[in-house]
Amino acid sequence: MKEDSGGKPLFLLLLGIGFQQLTASGAYPIAKYGLAQIEPFTFAFFRFLLASTVLLTLAKLRGNKTPVDRKDWPRIFLLAVLIIPFNQTLFLVGQSMTAAGHGAVLFASTPIWVYILAMIFLGEKFMLFRTLGIIMAIVGVCVVMSVGALEVGTEYLLGDAIVLVSVLAWALYTVVAKPLVGKYGALKLTAYALSIGSALYFPWGLYRAIQFDYSGVTLGAWLSVVYLAVGLSIVVYVLWFWLLKYMEATRVAVYHNIQPIVASVVAYLWLGESLGATFIIGGMIVISGVVISELKVTPRRKRIAGSESSKAN
Repeated sequence: MKEDSGGKPLFLLLLGIGFQQLTASGAYPIAKYGLAQIEPFTFAFFRFLLASTVLLTLAKLRGNKTPVDRKDWPRIFLLAVLIIPFNQTLFLVGQSMTAAGHGAVLFASTPIWVYILAMIFLGEKFMLFRTLGIIMAIVGVCVVMSVGALEVGTEYLLGDAIVLVSVLAWALYTVVAKPLVGKYGALKLTAYALSIGSALYFPWGLYRAIQFDYSGVTLGAWLSVVYLAVGLSIVVYVLWFWLLKYMEATRVAVYHNIQPIVASVVAYLWLGESLGATFIIGGMIVISGVVISELKVTPRRKRIAGSESSKAN
């Protein structure tokens, strides 16, 4: 079986990516249902509180036992600030100020920012096919989201700018986490980052939760909070860190563009939303871009050396 870095079978890593994307994609329609009954900041408060409690418990029972070095705490604190106030909270604010499809398209630019930051801070090398694949995947996402999802207007500029800051925070979060995840493990690092970030959010979230009227909230809305807390904040984030442990940051990020495809299929199966020719074309472009980003070219010198070696034998 072909193995990737770290000795993990490639099929296992791809299975992890697939499950992560499926779980994240299901969060969009589920969150939409819950947010129709619970205002965003209150929703986020209970989501972060539940996720932090479960993650810290799991980390205590099954997490990496390596104590955190004093020099690593500032970076873990930075992860906490990036993931809760800047990524999650700003996304809620920005998404409320822009059109529905803009957030998905802006998040499709994640691989570009991760690619740039990884070359600067992690020393990852420029790869032509990966660059072409990233560009093609983003074009595919724009095609998929073009039917009814994208609206042009200056009234969306502020909201789009806030969402873009959220995207940049996620990209920086990915790059900062990469060196730490191999040292402390995905579960422990996620638990610490999310819990510290939730503690920073707690005063504001508690204020909004106290002010909120819960009379119209159904069981289904509370279950959507549970899904986002467990499915998104725990399963998706822990898997993201786990994949970073064995794969390059840019390589993990490029698979992020599969998410709008999966989300559209989930919406089709669950909500009955239509899938037209544009979706099929855009989906094929996205998948082609991901495949191209995985291609590797053997340097010419190595090919020549290999051919001469085989002739000598």
